[in-house]
Amino acid sequence: MADSEDNAAPMIRYEQPEPGIVRIVLARQDKRNAQNRELLHALDDAYTRAVRDERTRVIILAADGPDFSAGHDLGADWCMQDVPTRTLTGGFDAPGAEGWFATEEELFTGLCLRWRDLPRPTVAEVRGRVIGGGLMLVWPCDLVVAADNALFVDPVTAFDMNGAEYFTHLWELGARRAKEMLYTGEAITAAEAAALGMVNRVVADDELEAETLELARRIARRPPFGLRLAKRSVNLGLDLQGQRAAVESAFGLHQLGHNHNRRLHGDLVDPAGAAVIRAENRAHRPADRERSGTGGVTT
Repeated sequence: MADSEDNAAPMIRYEQPEPGIVRIVLARQDKRNAQNRELLHALDDAYTRAVRDERTRVIILAADGPDFSAGHDLGADWCMQDVPTRTLTGGFDAPGAEGWFATEEELFTGLCLRWRDLPRPTVAEVRGRVIGGGLMLVWPCDLVVAADNALFVDPVTAFDMNGAEYFTHLWELGARRAKEMLYTGEAITAAEAAALGMVNRVVADDELEAETLELARRIARRPPFGLRLAKRSVNLGLDLQGQRAAVESAFGLHQLGHNHNRRLHGDLVDPAGAAVIRAENRAHRPADRERSGTGGVTT
């Protein structure tokens, strides 16, 4: 695949708006914060920096521009040669299915599970569209504050796949609504997401940053070890319900989908899917928010 990197510009901005609060911002606005390897690693570095600072009480994840994230950048170079691993995965250069399995296990499910279990409370500050791989940045966060214009969608079945790699749809949406999202590619609005329990609060777009910061302030007043124990208690409960096992199982089926498409199309995904997803995206946004560039639908 062609490389669409923009290495001259930082992918992530690290901010400290107040003592004890870190705000990490996706800063690839020209690509609607579509993810490449560099952005994901820069995000992991920022999370690591925040956690290693003992003064950090809360981490906010936000994004520049009108959309939180358009998913994985289809034009990116995902080669892992000489790239240090973050999750103790290996075999990136292995032949057959093994090499791509290792790459996705490292960059996608591995990092998402790592971020889900960060020992600090995390709050996603979301506006605009969150498409496919964008959900994989939001869903590992503990809390979600959404602007009233936010839209959440996993359109990946259009690629002849089962869904995004971090497959926690059942817990985020419930079984029937998860199936509807996956079967139809229909976007879920912020109000619907709040009713489903996927979003904690919905606010006006111009109030999003202030409301998220106020929530972070309230959290930051509490003792950090108590917060850490509370987070671990909830996450262990999710694991006892089978969430982690479900993610791993769905990831295996995701790899089956890739290999099915390699046999049929010689590519990781059904190439007809991109046109379907882009047409649906246009239907989900006003004309004045048309996006330029190559980044933007998840694989």
